[in-house]
Amino acid sequence: MTVAERAQANGTPLLSVRDLATYYRVRRAGAGTGPGAGKRLLRAVDGVSFEVNRGEMLALVGESGCGKTTVVQSVLRMTEPTGGSVIFDGIDLGQLSARRMRPLRQRLQVIEQDPYESLDPRFRVRQIVEEPLLVHGLGGSRAERRQVIIQALERAGLAPAEQYLDRHPHELSGGQRQRVAIATSLVLNPELLLADEPVSMLDVSVRAGILALLDTLRRDGQLAIVMITHDLSTAAHFADRIAVMYLGRIVEEGPADDVVTNPQHPYTKALISAVPKRDPRDTTKADILTGETPNPLDVPAGCRFHPRCPVAVAQCREVDPELRTPAAATKPGHRAACILS
Repeated sequence: MTVAERAQANGTPLLSVRDLATYYRVRRAGAGTGPGAGKRLLRAVDGVSFEVNRGEMLALVGESGCGKTTVVQSVLRMTEPTGGSVIFDGIDLGQLSARRMRPLRQRLQVIEQDPYESLDPRFRVRQIVEEPLLVHGLGGSRAERRQVIIQALERAGLAPAEQYLDRHPHELSGGQRQRVAIATSLVLNPELLLADEPVSMLDVSVRAGILALLDTLRRDGQLAIVMITHDLSTAAHFADRIAVMYLGRIVEEGPADDVVTNPQHPYTKALISAVPKRDPRDTTKADILTGETPNPLDVPAGCRFHPRCPVAVAQCREVDPELRTPAAATKPGHRAACILS
């Protein structure tokens, strides 16, 4: 039994997100200038719930603009949620002041999407990795911090670390830069990593190495990972569970292999059908969705996917379905928000 399976069996999720909502007031073009004039509500995240166990990787999957990154920002309180709760190791983060939240940030770390922008070009690698220690007043003396930095770099796959300490970001490849970014997160020994498209800016040739590193990190210890990705094939290969997002909501979730091989929501089926086939003899046509994703300023009534759904019925325009276990689900925890499943 893996660490994640033991944690799940014990009923002790490290992170529990319930009904998370993050809305923005957006001024309509041409509106007046009075208080609240012409402002509309943009529902970036609209009732998202999920759990993550220690040693587990959850993949949040969906098209650009579906709210994945806002979920991560809201969990970390980089963006203040409008509603819902975020419970980390039994602590309600929404009830903490900024001062009380600061020590917890050591335990929750983010890996940014773009290693070319997230690393300060003026700093050497050792300064970049050392900065979180200085911010949080950790690491002891300079010599002690150096050892901690070396350990973090080598844990991130940059060994021997001494070869990288005095380099600047421009002297590193894209994959090496992302490993430095990962080391900067690991130097604080976090319990949860939130990885926002961690390989989308990298060459295909180095993506597998970064994903394998993340997989090793959570398997070797009790590190939990929430990985944002638009790539279902990546999620299927590395994640324990997948949550598929559409227009601010999770429309399907469950064990990764069951979601990919036995999808129950039409949107998930469309995403899977668009994944390139390995077998050139497979002539199955992709299930191309028509139309554009609706504007989150004007969420459709009923099921928010119905304007693009190839199997929608009249009831879909009226009923906003909740996540439930489909009749065809083959594994526990597989749920979909579709009245036809």
